[in-house]
Amino acid sequence: MTATAPTASQTLTIPGPAGTLEALLDVPATIAAPESVAVICHPHPQYGGTMTNKVVYSIARAFNEAGAPSVRFNYRGVGKSTGNYDEGKGETDDAIAVLDWAAQRWPGARLWLGGFSFGGAVAIRAAAARDVARLVTVAPAIRRVSVDDGSLPQCPWLIVQGDRDELVDPNDIQQWAQALPESPRLAVLNGVEHFFHGRLNELRQVVVQWLIELAHLGR
Repeated sequence: MTATAPTASQTLTIPGPAGTLEALLDVPATIAAPESVAVICHPHPQYGGTMTNKVVYSIARAFNEAGAPSVRFNYRGVGKSTGNYDEGKGETDDAIAVLDWAAQRWPGARLWLGGFSFGGAVAIRAAAARDVARLVTVAPAIRRVSVDDGSLPQCPWLIVQGDRDELVDPNDIQQWAQALPESPRLAVLNGVEHFFHGRLNELRQVVVQWLIELAHLGR
């Protein structure tokens, strides 16, 4: 696994359950036949969350550095995506539709999934519904979007959480993660707030190092 520079973003339109979904595709320049492809879910659409969010972009770059094309997308009703906000349920269906599209575009490639805040909870729900090989959730808003503790992802899973997060309680996330039957890897970053102001490079590095570690372990 080596760091690679992504190409310029390509705008896409992906079929979704409520119409069409606006998306951005970043493909590492030197990867012709990727072994993995990543999908990233953005924060709450009713609070300005879109696929161009800086944390979402940082997660996408981390996946690119690990050699995977990344697909960011706008949920229904956001940007040029058709449809209306659906309290997490429809947004989960949107994420599943993008995963299915990625699986068809890159047959045989493993699916990676990431998400931030509201998108972190959406990603947890979507990962439980599809065969996802890697899951990265950053400050997942599990109290805003219900997550079924009886139906959780079975893949290697990283949670990145700031200990000064003003929107997602870091203590709650830690207790919840540690109580799961198979605890995810939890990386708590000191002095980091919800939007990772001034710490985006550190976030990206944490994700890349975890992906590299898994690759070295052959997982």
